[in-house]
Amino acid sequence: MNAKIWLVGAGPGDPELLTLKAVRALREAEVVMLDDLVNPAILEHCPQARVIRVGKRGGCRSTPQAFIQRLMLRHARQGRCVVRLKGGDPCVFGRGGEEAAWLQARGVEVELVNGITAGLAGATHCGIPLTLRGVSRGVTLVTAHTQDDSSLNWQALAQSGMTLVVYMGVARLIDIQHGLLAGGMSKETPVAMIENASLPQQRECRSQLQCMAVDAAAFELKSPAILVIGEVVSGAVASLELEREAG
Repeated sequence: MNAKIWLVGAGPGDPELLTLKAVRALREAEVVMLDDLVNPAILEHCPQARVIRVGKRGGCRSTPQAFIQRLMLRHARQGRCVVRLKGGDPCVFGRGGEEAAWLQARGVEVELVNGITAGLAGATHCGIPLTLRGVSRGVTLVTAHTQDDSSLNWQALAQSGMTLVVYMGVARLIDIQHGLLAGGMSKETPVAMIENASLPQQRECRSQLQCMAVDAAAFELKSPAILVIGEVVSGAVASLELEREAG
């Protein structure tokens, strides 16, 4: 593992959700570049490594992306094994693809290690299946925060029939709500708003699309949080499906 960069997904927070491959990379790392949302307990797997904190969070002072990339390149060219440790999965809203392409274009060996993404873990911890026979045939992961501040095609999402999992949406709840309603989604569509997915302090607020912004404010929902929007959120739907199979 010399002169190599691993882009490793640390998962949503629970250290037990790390993959064995992620643990192996951490144990052999000489330098670990750490995102803000990574659980500090995960660092127990790399006591030998130099840890450099390079957090990036919306609305907070962040390490510039260009600096992070140059720092990874410098350590790799010095012959060190580097792990870039990211919350969730590096290729789900984690810049893993762009970092890998930038480094590979400069002759650096890169390997991506998947991590469980918060949208999946948060829903599962709340007993919500993202797909369910007869209810939802698929799931769409989207981010409400875009680099150019452009708006998503909410009409297409509203009419897709898919479960929607929205990342980085706490600051834009009203826009999300209005966009989906205007796009034709039922105002009674169930919504789960899940804060600190998979961690002991995980909290969940269930609502409907028509009142999710009001309910989130009353709940004092804070980032990091994900939104799960769709009929799979309804416990009654899951119970009905089980009854059909039993009958």
